[in-house]
Amino acid sequence: MKFIVSSSYLLKQLQVLGSVINSNNTLHILDNFLFELDQNQLKVSASDLETTMTATLEIESTSEGSIAVPARLLLETLKTFPEQPLTFTVKDNSTIEISSDLGKYVLAYLPGDEFPKAEMLEDPSKAEIGAEILHTAISKTIFAAGNDDLRPVMSGVYFQFAPTGVIFVATDAHKLVKYSRTDVTSSAEANFIMPKKPLNILKNILATSDAAVSIEYNDSNAMFSFDNYTLICRLIDGKYPNYEAVIPKENPNKLIISRTQFLSSVRRVAIYANKTTHQIRLKIAGTELNISAEDIDYSNKADERLTCDYKGDDMQIGFNSRFLSEMLTNLQSDEIQLEMSLPNRAGILTPIDGLDEGETVTMLVMPVMLNN
Repeated sequence: MKFIVSSSYLLKQLQVLGSVINSNNTLHILDNFLFELDQNQLKVSASDLETTMTATLEIESTSEGSIAVPARLLLETLKTFPEQPLTFTVKDNSTIEISSDLGKYVLAYLPGDEFPKAEMLEDPSKAEIGAEILHTAISKTIFAAGNDDLRPVMSGVYFQFAPTGVIFVATDAHKLVKYSRTDVTSSAEANFIMPKKPLNILKNILATSDAAVSIEYNDSNAMFSFDNYTLICRLIDGKYPNYEAVIPKENPNKLIISRTQFLSSVRRVAIYANKTTHQIRLKIAGTELNISAEDIDYSNKADERLTCDYKGDDMQIGFNSRFLSEMLTNLQSDEIQLEMSLPNRAGILTPIDGLDEGETVTMLVMPVMLNN
């Protein structure tokens, strides 16, 4: 088994796959990349048992075979090379030799058949979505997903496909984001919950891709295929909470304000908030928004006044500043609308501008009790 490949091309592909590998694997074989050679095509895979990712590379070769190569050692070696062709030759004594312009490097390998096989999806449903749209959907929602092991369904992003459009939802019970598109449709209705890790991997690669992503899924697994990559992951098992029920429908109090101005204000005032509650207070009357925070233990307090466009009753409401600033950072619009009904009901953030046709973003943030 022998092949020739460009050092920088191989490194770029392996760095993407390397993000799948855990730092502490229970199975030693998972610390390796699986190389499957078939003439001038090299399939490289990485897995953590839950997620398996494969890249198909064009290389120079006439041989076939499969071996598992130590991932960390190979990545560290490749990072040090300037761009040049490398020759990989598999020797009889369970070693693989890499030849460069500068010298030779020998690594021990394991037999390829010890590497766990990726799940094959039986009778999957299919959907297709543009890379840019999927990247935006993941970026806009993933930050709101929870980290609670006791509620695994809330630790992922909920995908909902329908003939009328697609919806992506994430929530941790304190904040919720619903991102929907009517310009992407699916032939049948379906929904599943994607874990965070494979979504973060997808988000990083899709940022530079303009391909169409083909999604295949069944009850237990989903497969994403685009460019020269395939990612298969196990889905989170369980029923997603009824998120529509928590979005308040009647919100008579509407505040419109510049997003960047509001975000800067929240960030500044939050420095003076209590370090455990991160509580800030919004007091709205007429065209004036007053943002304040106080940390009684240290006698720290801050208070800012902004002008805004407000329709509704005068009100005071408290929010966790970290949730609020996270949401405002993840919106791209110049102006945002904050809709509220009562100080103990969730506030709803929506962008006023900067959306594509058929795109809607709804962000919900739960209030915190104000101690007057």
